[in-house]
Amino acid sequence: MSAEPGVVDLLLPAARDVRVAGAPPSRARGGPRSGAARAGLLLAGVLVLAVSVAAGTRIGAADVGWTDLGRVLGARLGLGTAPLPPLLDSLVWDLRLPRVLMAALVGASLAVCGTVLQAVTRNALADPYLLGVSSGASAGAVTAAVLPLALAGPGAGTLGVTGGALVGALLSFGLLLALLRRTGLDSVRIVLTGVVVGQLFTALTSLVLMASADADTTRALTHWLLGSMAPARWDAVAVCALVTPLGLAAAWLCANALDGLAFGADTAASLGIGVRRTRMLLLVMTAVLTSVAVATVGAIGFVGLIVPHGVRLVVGPLHRALLPHAALAGAVFLVWTDALARVAFAPREIPVGVITALLGVPLFLLVLRRKGEL
Repeated sequence: MSAEPGVVDLLLPAARDVRVAGAPPSRARGGPRSGAARAGLLLAGVLVLAVSVAAGTRIGAADVGWTDLGRVLGARLGLGTAPLPPLLDSLVWDLRLPRVLMAALVGASLAVCGTVLQAVTRNALADPYLLGVSSGASAGAVTAAVLPLALAGPGAGTLGVTGGALVGALLSFGLLLALLRRTGLDSVRIVLTGVVVGQLFTALTSLVLMASADADTTRALTHWLLGSMAPARWDAVAVCALVTPLGLAAAWLCANALDGLAFGADTAASLGIGVRRTRMLLLVMTAVLTSVAVATVGAIGFVGLIVPHGVRLVVGPLHRALLPHAALAGAVFLVWTDALARVAFAPREIPVGVITALLGVPLFLLVLRRKGEL
């Protein structure tokens, strides 16, 4: 799946300056040079994420102090601290904490997916939302949600929605690749084709909702499709906590291959990389991560576009460093974006997908402008 380390090292000097898929040059010129500097930056990211999760759990319409948060965690983890009143304990443990952890896991997943897709397609604008993968996963999840089989029971419903999202994600990406088979992965054409595929699956989602769902289900699913962490519960967090690290590990093991693919398929093949097999593995991995995220919290766009570009400016384009830092940055980004969605118009809550779109569209236009396409 990856080239021999000694062979890839031959390209590292050039890789430090490569513009991945037409992305703006890294001002960091490859990021921190020493292993100690990279380890320190990674440790700082972990600490920032831990603080963000704790702070995000406190933020909301009801005030939760640091002491209250410590008491809830201490009581739930069996540390002997005095428990809070049941209502406040349930607010923190059953609602806020799983929501914040889900935001961190989904943010990490989408950031990793965007990083991988930008290398595999050699396109600076690639992310699951823009390429139609999120729309396909949404269509599959909605179709499964309104089928009687998916409502047979709690376990069957969860499995059905996740499986439907995975099938939809794979179908949408397969259609995208089929449409681009003759024309190739041109930087603008792939985005335009992705938008078309996304619109097709969005229309299919609307058709399923109008034809099969009642008014209450339609209203609930429409709100969910905008992207919201509100439905997050511990069972869904457990699924994401299993899938996300596995996806990150698979991508990280292919880091050398991603570096080669960023130069193009011919260069990657000359380094001994099995291009077709590696691409297929990575595309399926991104489809799985996207489908699990969408099945739980809906379609959240632009995280995979915003985060990799920002992280690349700091750590450089080499994926062995880029992937873990992008995962941490994506987690922190979505935790704080969800917190903003909760308090910006309190007590009314904005879907987090709306906030990410408002932040992502200007960056999308900026990247287009730097590429000379706008």
